[in-house]
Amino acid sequence: MDTTRFQRVVTSDDELAELIGVPSELVLKKQLSELDRHMKTFIAESRFLLLGTVSREGRCDVSPRGDAHGLTKVLDSKTLVIPDRRGNRRADSLRNILETGRVGLLFLIPGVGETLRVNGRACLIRDEEHLASLTVAGKPPLLGIAIEVEECFLQCAQAVIRSKLWEARAGGRVSPLPCFAEILIDQTKIEGETVESLNRQIEDSYANKLY
Repeated sequence: MDTTRFQRVVTSDDELAELIGVPSELVLKKQLSELDRHMKTFIAESRFLLLGTVSREGRCDVSPRGDAHGLTKVLDSKTLVIPDRRGNRRADSLRNILETGRVGLLFLIPGVGETLRVNGRACLIRDEEHLASLTVAGKPPLLGIAIEVEECFLQCAQAVIRSKLWEARAGGRVSPLPCFAEILIDQTKIEGETVESLNRQIEDSYANKLY
């Protein structure tokens, strides 16, 4: 990128840390190397995700994936399969996976502010066993994206709150997940932290620290 048009460009980790600070123990410890029960529940409830990929030349792509019936199959705590439904045949994501095998996923649940981020390695599969289980309206996907989870963590709701993403949602469906604070306590097990104290921090963050 040509940065000469900008007068103050951040160029180092030290400068960035000085500007935004460093992550807390909670933020660091909530990152897991495999899916826990809360994340599996989140994935089961998710009907929409964003799939990020990168080519050999460094060209990035983010592709939306949505399905009300079986968006993602969890094989185990380290392995997911996403069906590749019919689309526009650009196949940017699929070609990038063939070239580098790297993916980043962002799962969303309608009406829930928190999101789930999953990063890992991927390949394209044609295994009938897995594709058949993702059949909708009598049509199995032609391909599946198999993902080996390397890191995963739940993201707080600040961006969704700022965007007012779910304000117009209908139905008032209650999330089956425990509250965000309870999940984080279960995942991080930080000594001295409680659901109540962490929930106060989260509520304060949502109310007073969006900008």
